[in-house]
Amino acid sequence: MTRTDLPSGITRTGAAPSRRTALISGASIAGPALAYWLNRGGFAVTVVEKASAPRGGGYPIDVRGTALEVVRRMGILPRLRDAHIDLRRLAFLDGDGGEVAAIHPHTVTGGVEGRDLEVPRGDLVGALHSAVRDDVEFVFDDSVDTLDQSDHGVDVTFRGGDTRTFDLVFGADGLHSRTREFLFGPEEQFHRYLGYCFAGFTMRNPLGLSREALIWNTPGRAAVLYAVGDGSAEEGAADGDGVHAFLNFAHPEPPFEAFRNPRAQRDLVAEVFSDAGWEVPGMLAALHDADDLFFDAVSQIRLPRWTSGRVALVGDAAYAPSFLTGQGTSLALVGAYMLAAALADRDHTAGFAAYEQHTREFVTANQDLVGEGDAVLFPTTAQALARRNDMLRNLDTLPPAEGRPAHSALTLPAFPSPGPRTASG
Repeated sequence: MTRTDLPSGITRTGAAPSRRTALISGASIAGPALAYWLNRGGFAVTVVEKASAPRGGGYPIDVRGTALEVVRRMGILPRLRDAHIDLRRLAFLDGDGGEVAAIHPHTVTGGVEGRDLEVPRGDLVGALHSAVRDDVEFVFDDSVDTLDQSDHGVDVTFRGGDTRTFDLVFGADGLHSRTREFLFGPEEQFHRYLGYCFAGFTMRNPLGLSREALIWNTPGRAAVLYAVGDGSAEEGAADGDGVHAFLNFAHPEPPFEAFRNPRAQRDLVAEVFSDAGWEVPGMLAALHDADDLFFDAVSQIRLPRWTSGRVALVGDAAYAPSFLTGQGTSLALVGAYMLAAALADRDHTAGFAAYEQHTREFVTANQDLVGEGDAVLFPTTAQALARRNDMLRNLDTLPPAEGRPAHSALTLPAFPSPGPRTASG
């Protein structure tokens, strides 16, 4: 267990009685964003994270629509603009590696050039952590082992052995959330599998790509090389002379047994792509040695409610939309703002109800984007692939003037001044 220095006014046993206390499980995107806004709302906040430090690296992520206003209000928009990835070209390839079509990336993603952002995941994580690290307590190398709710709060036992009590607890611990399992039971009840799995990792840049992505397809399989740098060696393996690699494939059932078994993940991907051509053999070799492999199912979390008692979920733990929508990060940022804003001047019962009431329509609209882009990227039959390729050849390559309506379907309320809530409120 590793603790950061505690902010002024917070002790090892919690906060002064005049401040409500909150524990957030997860320090990726939703967790630090929620910590920032809860602190603004008068809470004394602790964030617990099983990793040893904020996680750098990771594949590029998008910040669009309403989420841009969240990061603007946090003061980190200029930093994110500096980190913006200017991807200029998206090319689709056939099974032999021949080019089918090349288009502007926003034509597929629904992004707006010059306004929406694509940044390395680690840059966003770093910006969020920097914005809040001096105001809240971070506990790394630890996680929540048990939760026990009562009238006076939530008694939490940590894997490291500590026991503490908080007024409220928040699960920002991702698609496979342990907090959600504590509240509502096994993930399988709420896991809407969309029929695909993917493996992501970084590797050397075999084709010298520069600010472009190549998508190779055969029915039910896709291999992607995604170069965010300009191809110059001095930029380093994570960007300039390296690429993000993705191997995506249709699979009849979610391979739950592989989610926590990296060897099983590598074996599954290698089997699916064993006879593939183009650059795939080299990608499989890089996958075997990758130390940053990220494997998961393409899926959503659909919950009838996001709160129970004194505990609430946010981000992918509550409403993962899947990467097919490109909206996971934006939902996490907007959801964190809406949850903290709902609690700033209300007790938790009324605040949780307001969070659900004012955020769910926006979440549902973005989750329902699945179906608008998935078949374009991952056709599962030869006929569907041929139709997709014909469509791409005739597609207008100019990016849209406006993004998809769902991206900006919610107008953020003003953040309220903290009400006179104490630890018992």
